[in-house]
Amino acid sequence: MAAAGDAPTGEPSKQGGSSMGTEKDNAIRPFTFNASDEALADLRRRIVATKWPERETVADTTQGVQLATMQELARYWGTDYDWRKVEARLKALPQFVTEIDGLDIHFIHVRSTNENALPMIVTHGWPGSIIEQLKIIDPLTDPTAHGGSASDAFDVVIPSLPGYGFSGKPTAPGWTPDRIARAWATLMQRLGYTKFVAQGGDWGNAVSETMALQQPPGLLGINSNMAATVPPNISKALALHEAPPADLTAEERNAWNQLDFFYTKGVGYAIEMNNRPQTLYALVDSPIGLAAWMLDHDDRSEKMIARAFAGQSEGLTRDDVLDNVTLYWLTNTAISSARLYWDTAQASSAGFFDARGVKIPVAVSVFPDEIYAAPRSWAEQAYPKLIHYNKLDKGGHFAAWEQPKLFVEEMRASFKSLRPSKNG
Repeated sequence: MAAAGDAPTGEPSKQGGSSMGTEKDNAIRPFTFNASDEALADLRRRIVATKWPERETVADTTQGVQLATMQELARYWGTDYDWRKVEARLKALPQFVTEIDGLDIHFIHVRSTNENALPMIVTHGWPGSIIEQLKIIDPLTDPTAHGGSASDAFDVVIPSLPGYGFSGKPTAPGWTPDRIARAWATLMQRLGYTKFVAQGGDWGNAVSETMALQQPPGLLGINSNMAATVPPNISKALALHEAPPADLTAEERNAWNQLDFFYTKGVGYAIEMNNRPQTLYALVDSPIGLAAWMLDHDDRSEKMIARAFAGQSEGLTRDDVLDNVTLYWLTNTAISSARLYWDTAQASSAGFFDARGVKIPVAVSVFPDEIYAAPRSWAEQAYPKLIHYNKLDKGGHFAAWEQPKLFVEEMRASFKSLRPSKNG
């Protein structure tokens, strides 16, 4: 970690500790990151030295990320890609670290010039990072410059999950969504916010919904772009590989089919990280191994990324993808990020998409290429105070990254009714 003015480094280091006084523990310190030239040269050397397998024996992606995709990714990453471009974008943003519950938490914090801006904490997931949210910061904080009105303004807080990116790496088990949610509430309080909203997808949804269950002072409501709405009977039937209930609507049957596919064919990475994250040494040693592991998150995202490396312009660009993978590489967080799965599996046996019983206001944004499209009927059951539900025409798992304009419009619509009055 390199605080402003410190010597450049290629990897965050630990700061803070139990020996610090209370005032210092609560301090918010400026942060910047500089990858060393040596680290970038080593990355390129490792890419060029990749030992390749033979190509897959099928013509599709059923065996995993195709060799042609990974070899084109390696060619571009090792020759044309420039990490310094995204590093400059990050340096232009207000970034900070603060110690919460014994761990340094990194976050971006951009205040709107509008004094009535609504504070929002946005949480990424895996295999994402703060890179996912970079495109939405300006439209959320400066809406009049991006097709909105002044009343649409947000203050935006974007933290890095523990063990991810520039946040500290836990040295003991226990950093579950429950603990992270409490840390996020502490962060918002430390920033001086008495009223705020939360947003997330993937692990970001798990953290946001857990915050909603904890109901910290000031949390007005949440938005999810990967909502946990699956009813108990559906969750049980999926777990036991039973036939779908006969009374499902067409929308519910579509969700069933998506979930059934994911749990039977698309969750291999999560099974390994749930059970044996420390075994993933190859991801720390091989950048191509890391990239392939991250690309193979879900079928529709992997195919979209493959199209990007085949020269098509859609959703994410090649640079988008490699900005994120390179962040994981330079911060050496392949295994520390995976432990979130293990920690959570030790703490709970509940299904990731099972309805949790959230009682505060919830907005749901459904992007069609997400792992599953939450039906309105399930959302209404899961969230008694459903204040917004919308099915978008395009977009997938990395909604803010892939479709920032649609995502920003969803945030404006989702939280309109929760904005405190000027006198409130």
